[in-house]
Amino acid sequence: MAALEEGFTLSAVPLGAGPHGLLGVEQSDKADQFLVTDGGRTVILYKVSDQKPLGSWSVKQGQIITCPAVCNFQTGEYIVVHDNKVLRIWSNEDVNLDKVFKATLSAEIYRIHSIQGAEPLVLFKEGAVRGLEALLAEPQQKIETVISDEEVIKWTKIFMVFKHPVLIFITEKHGNYFAYIQKFNSHTLSKYTLLHGQEEKSVIQSFTASMDRKFISLMSLSSDGCIYETLVPIHPSDPEKDQRVVRSLLLKTVVSGDARNGVALTVLDQDHVAVLGPPLPSSKECISIWNTKFQTLQTSKELPQGTSGQLWYYGENLFVLHGKFLTVIPYKCEVSSLAGALGKLKHSQDPGTQTAPHFVNWETSREYRLGSQNSEQSKRIKDSEKHIEVELCKFLAIKPTPDFNTIIGDIVSELLGRHKAEPSFYPRNSLMQLIQTHVLSHSLCPGLMEAALEKADVQMLQLCLQQFPDIPESVTCACLKIFLSISDGSLQEAEVNVESVSDYSGSVQEEKMEEQTEVLHNGFNAEEENCANCDRELNKKPQDAAEETTSCPVIPKRAALLRNAILHSAYSEMFLLPHLKDIPAQHVTLFLQYLYFLYLKCSENATMTLPGLHPPTLNQIMDWICLLLDANFTVVVMIPEAKRLLLSLYKFVKSQICICSELNKIEVSFRELQKLNQEKNNRELYSIEVLELF
Repeated sequence: MAALEEGFTLSAVPLGAGPHGLLGVEQSDKADQFLVTDGGRTVILYKVSDQKPLGSWSVKQGQIITCPAVCNFQTGEYIVVHDNKVLRIWSNEDVNLDKVFKATLSAEIYRIHSIQGAEPLVLFKEGAVRGLEALLAEPQQKIETVISDEEVIKWTKIFMVFKHPVLIFITEKHGNYFAYIQKFNSHTLSKYTLLHGQEEKSVIQSFTASMDRKFISLMSLSSDGCIYETLVPIHPSDPEKDQRVVRSLLLKTVVSGDARNGVALTVLDQDHVAVLGPPLPSSKECISIWNTKFQTLQTSKELPQGTSGQLWYYGENLFVLHGKFLTVIPYKCEVSSLAGALGKLKHSQDPGTQTAPHFVNWETSREYRLGSQNSEQSKRIKDSEKHIEVELCKFLAIKPTPDFNTIIGDIVSELLGRHKAEPSFYPRNSLMQLIQTHVLSHSLCPGLMEAALEKADVQMLQLCLQQFPDIPESVTCACLKIFLSISDGSLQEAEVNVESVSDYSGSVQEEKMEEQTEVLHNGFNAEEENCANCDRELNKKPQDAAEETTSCPVIPKRAALLRNAILHSAYSEMFLLPHLKDIPAQHVTLFLQYLYFLYLKCSENATMTLPGLHPPTLNQIMDWICLLLDANFTVVVMIPEAKRLLLSLYKFVKSQICICSELNKIEVSFRELQKLNQEKNNRELYSIEVLELF
């Protein structure tokens, strides 16, 4: 069922005095505040809950506001257009619009759109669209013509699709209607011709639209009193080609076909629309709510003072110009069902009244133990999770459709939504299945890793880090904190893939090291210094070197998490460094010890690589060592247990410098030898040359 509550007058002064009546009602950056733009010279900011204006601004005499004022949600400022080309931008503190920021553009503006999560967009009368920032940077830039001659924009609306704005606008030319879809993530413009249905031969009087995953549902109220629907694809098969879509009948005769004024349409939810106009057989102007699913009239309310044929809605409020005053009519729409559509849905009783149940629930009696209730609830939740797993397996077995990625993202969002509302519900197995489809990303389901972090689910975090290409640095660092802080006991119980580290992260291999203590590993002797100026304190006993080289400082499962997930993650140094400073010093030391262990393992062979599947590169290891030291050096240097590690790193760097220096000498010598060979003119003569390298 749907219900219209008693309305109240919002404006205390007459509106709609200008040639275009009331231009628009737009939401500000405060949920309860709205910008009301008169068709004359005035913009008023109203607070609905207080039913009073908070501010009023007017352009000077001789100027006319030509499109509704909007709020820039990124800055909190207001924007309005007067005389078709002049932009004005102001804030609550400004009093006189004539003294605020002004920009005169090179083409006439049809409408400014502003939506949460994107910068304001300016739609010009010739169909071109520009971002506000680009226009302010160059107000007199040339604006191209998109629509054809004699084609006029009739209606427009903006949506957010996967965090990117999508703009639709409808044009009319000689009785034919066209829909344009402008996408800003791909910067593509698609055009559709709206074809008449077999029974429709009337003029369209009002448009509204809603959006799902693949289509924009465009609804139109025609002069025959019927509502028609057109499904316009958001992602066309051929964006460069003009395509055709057919309008189909949605609701028949919702208003009188003789109505010429006061007719408007707006969609409220997926099953309800609000219609402004006289319904049959009445000739009085009304506002009504219709159920599109069951094609039934739910409720209506007479407007005896007449309307301007303009209707807006925000939240659970309808805005109508009733006579010369703006009226707010609260409404409610319940979940669509057959019982509700037929008016047979049972309503809840008044507060304070109680009704005895038909059957006694013995489990809720005082004698029933609370523990048993929790056990029963837990059992129901587990049964629910098992059922979801079974149904998910059936779904994943079906051949993927073109919108498979979107469907998987929606499923994850639904599961996470229930988990948030019901924390005991955590369908871990189902989420793991969905991650392994390889179609998810962090931006598609940002709550997934958040839930895994709350549960310290290291296996899920490892899988996400390996598969998601767009994980923010803050989330990567949060995962690193979990991997370093979780206890060994908890890690032993967790399911972590350790295949790639099982062959070299074990305990000390004493016999092997006894044979290798005197061997130079890529020029580095773990026992002696390669540079004469290295500090004596850096020398260590052979058994210490053997232990440092072969003993992994972390258990295999922690090593797998650090090596396979963290070291391979993508990051930007500028964004990662601030988050690394929040890691406790003892955890930083542990990670540095493990990285140093990996570096020594790389030095054991000529290829300077680690064994195992997809090992981290030497550069990745060194980059993380540098990142940790840059972010935490002041703290780490004060920890006694980190002293030996820092000295070892210092010694290793000094030895590598010596190696690089000697290699440079050899490179120079070979270059000189190559030059000598090239300068030889007579290759038939036999000669002996002595080349002194050092």
